[in-house]
Amino acid sequence: MHAALTSADLAQLRRRRPYPAVSVLMPTHRREPDNAQDPVLLRNMLTEAKERLQDDPDVSRERRIDVIEQLGRAASEVDLTHAEEGLVVFAAPGEHQVWSVGRTVPARVVLSDTFLTRNLVAAQAAEHPFWVLALSADRVSLWSGAADRVAEVHRGGFPLTRSLVDPDPEDQLQVGDVPSTFRDEHTRAFLRDADTALTTVLRTAPRPLYVVGETAALSLFDEAGTVVRGSGTGTRIAVTQVPHTGLAGGPPDALWQAIRPYAEKNAEADVADVLAELDRARGRRTFAAGVDEIRQNAEAGRVALLAVEENYRETVRDTGDHLMPAEPGDPDSVDDIVDTIVERSLDTGAEVRFVPDGALTEVGGIAGTLRY
Repeated sequence: MHAALTSADLAQLRRRRPYPAVSVLMPTHRREPDNAQDPVLLRNMLTEAKERLQDDPDVSRERRIDVIEQLGRAASEVDLTHAEEGLVVFAAPGEHQVWSVGRTVPARVVLSDTFLTRNLVAAQAAEHPFWVLALSADRVSLWSGAADRVAEVHRGGFPLTRSLVDPDPEDQLQVGDVPSTFRDEHTRAFLRDADTALTTVLRTAPRPLYVVGETAALSLFDEAGTVVRGSGTGTRIAVTQVPHTGLAGGPPDALWQAIRPYAEKNAEADVADVLAELDRARGRRTFAAGVDEIRQNAEAGRVALLAVEENYRETVRDTGDHLMPAEPGDPDSVDDIVDTIVERSLDTGAEVRFVPDGALTEVGGIAGTLRY
């Protein structure tokens, strides 16, 4: 069961599949007693998916058996004890995937020639993912962070480890102790290797970065490499140094608590920047607001920056020219138009930023700046 979603994952998920590509979406719950209903809902939704496969005349017997088997494998991988706000199950001939997301999703079963990814796209944009690099003299670990958690990742060669036993006794005589004090060349070389490995990761998955370690380690990593100075990654990365010892091996909760004050401060600054940019767009007359106006501009590829309140959702009926308010379950209603707008905006190169509820009350919960 996957927890972290990358842009590369989304690109792979959004390609066309042989029919039928089945998407099962359901809301889940983190805590008792609400999570008691999740296993029942999952069982019912998977049953619905299988029945629709059985009843679809366009699905051959061979493919029906294949996809039903894939749904069964996916079900065995679901871990509802560690659920977030949403669960997404994909199954197609020869493949299946399970994703846990931190943003609620509507209960839906869809058969198509593509997976229904718009909720995953919106969830990824809302997560504000970041990297954490935790330093020590003998271990450098990489962690993926989002919302209120971090998890160690094994990619790009991480974690990097080494022995603190100096292979050159003369070096120990000159320094006077083992090379754990960030004063010897072996440690410098070790951190240069970490910088090189991190640069490779950031080129393919640029995110804000928190570097955690004792003050001497942070200073040496700054001197030894290029990431903190903003070169070598191909894009400017926001780097925050967090002086804290003993976290290269985790645990995750302790690492998150160490960076939490810095992450919250950065999040507040990011929201202020978004609101300031919206104000500047008013002066340039490149400002749009409201779900109907934003949808039209997103479809035209005009949105440069899209700002959405964290929990803003809107059920509408699309009349062709305008969006009209609707109730969930109404005929021809669209219950996730905001996620659709987010996906379309990202498709056309817009920057999407989620802000706290209430930050955009005066403009209806959603606003943006326009390219022209």
